[in-house]
Amino acid sequence: MFATQRPLAALSCLLSILSIIPTVCAQDKVYINGTGDNGVFHERLDVSRTPSLYTGDFDDCLNDGSLFNVTGFDTAYYSDNLTVSFHVYGSTNIRQESVMMHLSIEVYGEERFNKTYDPCAENVTSLCPLKAGQPIEAYITTSISANDIAGIPSIALNIPDLEGYSRIRIFANSTQTEIGCFQATMSNGRTFSQPEIVGSILGAFTVFAVLASFATAIYGVQIPHIRMHYAHSFSILIIFETFQSIFFSGALSVNWPALLPAWWSNFAWTAGMFASLDMIDAISPFAGVSGNASQVGSAGSVPINNGGGLAQQIFGRSLGRRSVPQLESIVHSLTRRHDFNSSNPYDYDWAGEPRNPGMPLPGDYSGFPGVLSVVGIPRNDAFIIGLIWFLVVLAAVALSVATAKLVLELCHKFKLIKSDGFDFFRSHWVGYMAAGLLRTLFIAFFVMMTLAMFQFSINGPPGPTAIAAVIFVMFLGFAGLTAYACSSRLREGKYEVVSDTLRFEQGLVLKKIPFVATTLASSIGEEEQAHKPRLFASLPIRRIKFVDKNPERPQVHQDEPYIKHYGWLSARYRLSRWWFFTVYLAYQFVRACFIGGGRASPLAQVYGLFVFEVVASVIIIKLKPFEGSRNTTAAIWLLSISKIITTGLSIAFLRTLDLSRVAATAIGMIILVVQCFLAAAILVLIVLGMISTWMSLSRNREDFPDKIDDLRVRYFEHMEDRAGTSKPKEDEVDELAELSKSIFSISNVRRNTQSNAFPVVEGSNSQIPSHPAHPLNRRRANSGGSSRHSVNSLPRSGRTHRASWSAKDFAEWDADMNRGDTSRMSRMRTSSLRMQASRYSGSRPPMTPTRESAEFPRTSINTMSPEDKDAIVQDKIEENAATPKRRKRTVSWADQSSICEEPITEAQKVDDKPLEKIDSTGGREEEQVKSKSEP
Repeated sequence: MFATQRPLAALSCLLSILSIIPTVCAQDKVYINGTGDNGVFHERLDVSRTPSLYTGDFDDCLNDGSLFNVTGFDTAYYSDNLTVSFHVYGSTNIRQESVMMHLSIEVYGEERFNKTYDPCAENVTSLCPLKAGQPIEAYITTSISANDIAGIPSIALNIPDLEGYSRIRIFANSTQTEIGCFQATMSNGRTFSQPEIVGSILGAFTVFAVLASFATAIYGVQIPHIRMHYAHSFSILIIFETFQSIFFSGALSVNWPALLPAWWSNFAWTAGMFASLDMIDAISPFAGVSGNASQVGSAGSVPINNGGGLAQQIFGRSLGRRSVPQLESIVHSLTRRHDFNSSNPYDYDWAGEPRNPGMPLPGDYSGFPGVLSVVGIPRNDAFIIGLIWFLVVLAAVALSVATAKLVLELCHKFKLIKSDGFDFFRSHWVGYMAAGLLRTLFIAFFVMMTLAMFQFSINGPPGPTAIAAVIFVMFLGFAGLTAYACSSRLREGKYEVVSDTLRFEQGLVLKKIPFVATTLASSIGEEEQAHKPRLFASLPIRRIKFVDKNPERPQVHQDEPYIKHYGWLSARYRLSRWWFFTVYLAYQFVRACFIGGGRASPLAQVYGLFVFEVVASVIIIKLKPFEGSRNTTAAIWLLSISKIITTGLSIAFLRTLDLSRVAATAIGMIILVVQCFLAAAILVLIVLGMISTWMSLSRNREDFPDKIDDLRVRYFEHMEDRAGTSKPKEDEVDELAELSKSIFSISNVRRNTQSNAFPVVEGSNSQIPSHPAHPLNRRRANSGGSSRHSVNSLPRSGRTHRASWSAKDFAEWDADMNRGDTSRMSRMRTSSLRMQASRYSGSRPPMTPTRESAEFPRTSINTMSPEDKDAIVQDKIEENAATPKRRKRTVSWADQSSICEEPITEAQKVDDKPLEKIDSTGGREEEQVKSKSEP
C-alpha cells in the first residue's frame, strides 16, 4: 500500500514544481503612468507595450557615407503618455569627437516633430565623447506636449500604411559637419500588405481555376466540341493578366503613396517577385549587389564615401585605424541589438532590421524599386528571380500533365472511370504537354519582356544583362511563332479591297446610356434591316477583305489539324476573331516597352501608356474577341477600365506636379478600391467558371438535378450560339402563325361517293396535312356494320383519316379539337430532355456507359419525317393556346443525340382502341351493296 502511494506523491510534487517554474522564471511587468494626447490619465502602462507609431527597417541616408556602422535604430511615439524615444546601436572608427544628434519625424510629406539632443546632457556616455572602438548604445526618451505633436494628424494613428519616416542625424561639433544619417520607416501596425493571407487566397482560387480549365481541355472525344467547352471556361491568361497588371502598375516611375506598394505586394507572386533571404543572398553578388545585410554605414568593412574632404575636416580622425590589421578590433567592438527576450520587461519586438543592400531608402516608394522594396527584393535581383520562377513554372506544368496522364491511366486500369471522355487525352498527352508549355510562354510573355527591358534600363552588370538579352530574343522568336500560326491559316486565301460604309448610329453603353456607335454597313444582316437605329452620319470607306481560295475548307474552329497545332492560341476567341492572339501579343509588347523600358523618362512613360491604353481599350471593345461571356466581361470591360483609371490617376503622382502627400494618399485609395473590386470580380468569375466546368464535364449524364437542369440547358444553348454551331432560330410567333393558317382550310364541302373506305391520302389535293390521331369518340347514327381497322402498328404520323367529310362530321371534329386533350399536351411537353432525343440516338454507338451527347454533326441527328414535324408543330400550337403563360421549355441541340427517350405509354393506351370505319355516305352505300347481294 505504501509502495503504491509513494509514486503518486512523487508525481504530484513533480507536477507542482513544473507549474511553479514559469511563474518563478517570468519577470514581473513594469508599469508606468502618464497623460495621453486626449487629456486622459493612465495609471498602468506596460513599458513593453507597442507604441502608437514606431519604425521598421532602416538604412543609411548619406548614400553609404555615414562614418558609423549601425546595427540597430528605432524610434517610437507613445500617444498614451506623450513621449518620444529612440535607440541607436553601433560603432565608429573616429578617434574622438563630441557630437550632436537631431531627430526628426516626417509624416505625409511634412515634418511633424524635430528635436536636437546633446548626448552629454542626456547622459549617453557612449557618445560623450565619441571614441573609436567603443560600442555605441544610445537610448533617449523625451516627454513632449500636445503642441509638439499637433502637426501629426489623428488619422495617422489609424490609417493603414502610414506614409512617414524617422531620421536621426549626427554632427561633429568641431567642424559642424554631418557625419552620420540613418532613416527608418514609420508605421502604426496597420497595413494592406498581407501576402500570407491575401496571396494565399488568390493562389488557391487560381489553382482551382487552372484545374477547371485543364479539365475542360482534356475531356471529350471530338476536338471541335472540346474547343467549344474550353472556350467558355474561365481563361487562366485573363486571371494572370489581371493580377500582373495590378502588380506592374507600380512599375511606373512616379512617387507612389505608401498604401499602393503595400497593396500590390499581395500580387507579387503572380510576377515571380518573391524570394527568401538565402535566395537573395545567393543571387545578389551575381546581380551586382554588394554590402553587409547585418549593418548599415561605412565605418567598418564597407568603403567610406565621404566626398573626398570630410575625413580631413574631422579633428583627430584616425585614418590609420582603417588598415586591415586594425579592423578586427573594430569588428569585435560592434554592438548589435540583442534578440527579443520575453523575460525582459523592457524589451520589445516591434523594431526593424537593417535594410538589405541594393534597395531604396525606407519610406521612398518611387518607381518599381520602391514597390520591390516592400517585398524585400533589390531592383538588380528582380529579373533573375523572375526568370528562376518562370523556369520552375515550366517544369511544374510538364510534371502536372504527366501526373494527370498517370492518374487517369491508373483510374482506367482499376475501372474507376466509366466514361471514355478522357481517352483522347490519354492517347495525346504529349501534345497536351507541348500545348501547355507553349501556353505558359504565352501567359509569361508580358512579365518576362517587362523584366528584361527593366534590366536593360538599370545598366546592371554584364551577366544578368546578357541573360536578359537572350530571354528577350527568345520571346521575340515566340512572337514570330504566333505570327506563323496566323499566316498558316491566312496564306490559303487572298485579300481584296472592297467598298463599304461606316455608319454612325445611336447606340447604348451598358444597355442604358446613349452613345454614338459605329457599324459597317456590310455587317448588318437582313433581319436587322427593318430595325435600323437612328443614323447620324455615314462615311464611305474601303476595307481589306480576306477571301478563302477553298470555300469548302472547314472553318478554323472546325479544322481539327489546326486546333491540334495552334488551338492553344486561337481556341478562346470568336470564329471571326480567331486571329486576335497576334493583336494581343503586339499589345502586350508595347505595354512592356512603356512599363519596363520607359523608366528613364517618367513623363513619356506615363502619358504615353495612358494614351495607348485608351486607344487599345477602344479597339478591343470594338472587336469583342472572346467567345465566352465571362472572359469578355473580365478582359474587355473590367480589366480595360481598371487599366485606364489606374494609369490616368497615376499622372497625379509625377514629381513635376508636386502633389501633396495627403492628396496623393486619397487618390491612391481610389486606385486601391478600383483594383480591389477588380480582384473580387475575378474571384467571383472563377467560382462561376468552376460551376460551368462542372456542367461541361457532366454533359453526358442522363440524370441531373432538376433545379439547375434548365440552367444547364440554357448554358449549352448559349455556348452553341456563341460558337456559331447552333440551329438558326426563327421567329417563333411568325412561324406558328404561318403554320396555323396552312394546317387546315376549307373553302366548301361536298359529298363524294367512294367505294374505298380507306382511300390513299398522299395523292389527294386536300389541304389537310397528316395529324396525330386523337380519340374523337364521335357517334355515328347511321353506321351500319361494325367493320374496324387496326392502326396500332402504324407510325404516329401515318394514322388513317377520312378523305371526305360531311358538315356534321366537321362540326363534331372542330368541337372536339377545341376542347383540348390534356393527355396529349402532357405527352408532347418539352420539359424533359429525354422526351425528344430517342429519334437522334441512332447516329452513333453509345459511349461507356453514356454517349458524348453534344459531339455529333447536326446533319445526322434529325431524322424526323415531314409528317412528324407537322404533328409536333400542331401540338405546340394547341399547347400555347391552352396554356399561354407557361414558359416553353427548349431543348439544347447539344444534348438531343445522347439522352434516351422514355416510352410514350400514354399515347399507346389511347391508340390501342382500333378506329371505326368512317365513310362519307353515312352508311347508305354499304346498305345498297348489301341489298344488291341479297337474292
